[in-house]
Amino acid sequence: MTEQKQGMSSNGAMADGSALTKKYSFNPKEGIINPGMVITDDGVETFSPRLCGLRREEKETYGFNLQLEKLNRGHVIRNVESGGIAQRSGLRDGDRLLEVNNVYVDDISHSEVARKMSVSGNQLCLLVLEEKAYKQAVSQGQDLRGVAGDWRAGCTAPRLCHISRDPVSGLGINFTALEGSNSIVGEKGRFSVSLVAGGAADKAGVCKGDRLVWMDGAMVTDLTHSALSRMMKKCGDITILVIDSESEKKYMQKKIPILPSMAVPRNLPHRARKLHLASGPDGFGFLLHLEMTASGHTYHILQGVDSGGPAEKAGMKNGELLLEVNGESVENLQHQEVVDRVRTSGKHVSLTTITYKGLVFYSKLGLSPLLFCEDTAEDEKEIRVTVSKEKESPPMEKDGLRNARLCSLQKGLTGFGFDLGCSPGGPGTFIRKVVPGGSAEKAGLAEGDVVIEVNGQNVERKHLEDVRLLMKEEGAFLSLLVVDEMNNRNKRSDSPCRNIPEKEDEELTIL
Repeated sequence: MTEQKQGMSSNGAMADGSALTKKYSFNPKEGIINPGMVITDDGVETFSPRLCGLRREEKETYGFNLQLEKLNRGHVIRNVESGGIAQRSGLRDGDRLLEVNNVYVDDISHSEVARKMSVSGNQLCLLVLEEKAYKQAVSQGQDLRGVAGDWRAGCTAPRLCHISRDPVSGLGINFTALEGSNSIVGEKGRFSVSLVAGGAADKAGVCKGDRLVWMDGAMVTDLTHSALSRMMKKCGDITILVIDSESEKKYMQKKIPILPSMAVPRNLPHRARKLHLASGPDGFGFLLHLEMTASGHTYHILQGVDSGGPAEKAGMKNGELLLEVNGESVENLQHQEVVDRVRTSGKHVSLTTITYKGLVFYSKLGLSPLLFCEDTAEDEKEIRVTVSKEKESPPMEKDGLRNARLCSLQKGLTGFGFDLGCSPGGPGTFIRKVVPGGSAEKAGLAEGDVVIEVNGQNVERKHLEDVRLLMKEEGAFLSLLVVDEMNNRNKRSDSPCRNIPEKEDEELTIL
């Protein structure tokens, strides 16, 4: 197996081995030579993993590499930066990684382990076993999953619960400062949960007596009771991290941090989804468009989903944002790089997507949108695919519709920046006015353009109010398929358009 590295180190340099080597002398009382291994009274060897909690600031590295090595089994910790976060947390060169945030990882792929680390954000909880102990455990056929499980026995996972405020009964939750915390008089402390039976919090998976760990991105250990009360009064819906009291005690005794990345999600309004597509006769059946917002952020947007095509069958929806291709992030990739990754996937590709509202939701919480990703194939016993001849070039215009334009808009301070008009007394809408400098003008809309589709839905036979209502429901992103007025007169009114030729000056690709 070739060596692979995940860039966890800021300089990639090999740390001085002498700085990482610690000598252990034999202790006749305890019978320990290797700190990762203990010999019990009955002669049975037990192995003692080590917990390392890492916390970094934005744009700071953890200061280590995670590697696969040809001659060594397991996920190996290497290049531990001298004096860095990893070394200060207790990580040592040669350690083998057993768990990431309480999830056993020794038996999963290197890329998936790296992914779990990346979506954890700025805090990591790593359970490792010293190199000699790991090798000895493997040679003896020890159950490493059992070793990890025994170490954290009795520690149940926390829950990340989203509570939607009821218009009548509110959130249905209260927090009480724990006795001895003194948080009610201004000191930072710990809080217990009390509920309204059958209320919003109860329905969201919160339990009576739970301990509050985190709320809307803020650790409550950093909050006073009065600050928590002010947050509660100002907020509408809230997202909280809670854990039962007994598990909290065990986490505290073992000095395990309680993180959102460890949590079981409950009632979250948005989830990223991993879609599995199999190419059909006309490709995968969707368009990929790169857009830049006024703030400078760029998004790869999925559009023009063909009705009945592979993308629609996989669950793709118009306007979703693309996060990953085959499990690899596309956040920092250019448009053509993403297109190439899809096309080089061959007949099958997996795409991780989320709605724009979902991205905003996780951004406000300070969490990765990939943290609680749903895999659409997990519950399927078999994924049925159709193998067809790959299309070699983008589809041409269809049914006499030429020069169709797909315009993608993001709502700004002036909305979408256009107004609609309609044919008197009948269906059909057109762009009546375009606001100079607005989103519509930047997207290429022009006055007189006839609207054919709104987010992939044909609206040629819809009346003005129905079209406006459809646009209103689509939120902050809007995709319009339009043609100029003269072209619209020359086409058959009953001809739906599904395939749009790629313009040379737009980053729009048919897949």
